[in-house]
Amino acid sequence: MKVDSGYADVNGTTLNFEVAGTGHPLVLIHGFGGNLKMWDDQFSQFALHYKVIRYDVRGFGKSAIPVEGESYRHEEDLKALLEHLDINKASLIGQSMGGGIAIDFAIAYPESTHSLVLVDSSLGGHRRSKDYNDLMTEMFSKGREEGPEAVLEILLSSALLEAASEKPTVISRFKRIMSTYSGWHLVNEDPQRVLPIPAIRQLDKIVFPTLIIVGERDMPHFHGIADVLEEGIPNSHKVTLEGVGHVSNMEDPESFNKEVLSFLESLR
Repeated sequence: MKVDSGYADVNGTTLNFEVAGTGHPLVLIHGFGGNLKMWDDQFSQFALHYKVIRYDVRGFGKSAIPVEGESYRHEEDLKALLEHLDINKASLIGQSMGGGIAIDFAIAYPESTHSLVLVDSSLGGHRRSKDYNDLMTEMFSKGREEGPEAVLEILLSSALLEAASEKPTVISRFKRIMSTYSGWHLVNEDPQRVLPIPAIRQLDKIVFPTLIIVGERDMPHFHGIADVLEEGIPNSHKVTLEGVGHVSNMEDPESFNKEVLSFLESLR
């Protein structure tokens, strides 16, 4: 399979990306602390049917870190990347933080959105549950004091990755991916801007076909978001993947890929 890779100087930053396959464009957006390698189980498989784009979000992987005092929005970065690649409209698949980016993109750029797959997704404006807020507070506090390695230790012992930790090959891959994270967000004030009106109050504007995937063993916080998305997005359908947690695309790629490809095929 031929893979085109490179760096796009767009929107005041530099984004690392890879493209493979032909046909309808499909964008893969990773979660916090990760990079495009989180989609290894999907990239080549999906590229058999679609033109697949995966990239490192600003501040992660091989993409440039944010610059102090220079504000940005992730959905604007993505729009600029698609324009760089001469793509007018795409389907978006986002995991965790990546799901939140996909939602914001769909609200900001409806003309460029074909469909959404939201995987254990975040959601702008959604209030954190106590257990998830405690986890994030501990993660950022220890991260500032001890660095990214401490963050990884906390994540590996948390409910967020409990299911993944039971699968040695999965958790080994996850560790390798997380080991590339610079930890920039832990010790710097991120100048990222968010939508003027939080996404949770604009879900009815998402009129595109939307598949919501949540791992059965993910934290209640993310199950709550999945329920809000299903209720708020008119043309949506929720699927719960059995036996997996927060990184369902890595934990059970066979089931995950089957659900996603079936959804996308139904839109043809």
